[in-house]
Amino acid sequence: MDARLNLYGNPVAARFAKFINSAGKVLSDSTLPAATQELVKIRASQINGCGFCTDMHTKDAAHAGETSVRLNLIAAWREAKVFTEAERAALELTEQGTRIADAAGGVTDEAWANAAKHYDEDQLAALVSLIALINTYNRMNVIIQQPAGDYQPGQFG
Repeated sequence: MDARLNLYGNPVAARFAKFINSAGKVLSDSTLPAATQELVKIRASQINGCGFCTDMHTKDAAHAGETSVRLNLIAAWREAKVFTEAERAALELTEQGTRIADAAGGVTDEAWANAAKHYDEDQLAALVSLIALINTYNRMNVIIQQPAGDYQPGQFG
C-alpha cells in the first residue's frame, strides 16, 4: 500500500507540515503532562481511524515508558481503572472535541468543567490545541491513506 501523496515530497504539503510540526513543538514543550499528551493523541487517532498516527503514538508512548496495559485500554478508558481522574477528563474532552459532528452541542459544559478541575489555564490551552492538532494530522493521513506499521520511535526528530 502506498500513500496517495507524499506529504514530505510535495513542496506545498512539506511547508504546511513544517508549520504544524512547529505548533506541535509548542505543545510538547508545555506543562501538559507528556503521558496525557500521548493518551490524547492515541484516542483521537483511534476515533478517526488513523492507523499511521495510532502506530506512531502508541510506539512513542511505549518508548517513553507507558505500560502495555494502559495502551491496550485507551479505547475502553471509561471501564479501566488504570487512568487518573485528570487523564480521564482529558480523554473525555478529546472524545467530545473529536466527535463534534456527532454531538448536538459539541463539547459539554460538564466535560469542560471536569477538565478545568485538573488542568490550569495554560494546560487547558495546550490540551485544546493538542486535540485540534492531532485531528489535523489524522485527517491528512486518512485522506492520503498513509500506510501504518513501519514507524520507529523518534523517526521524525
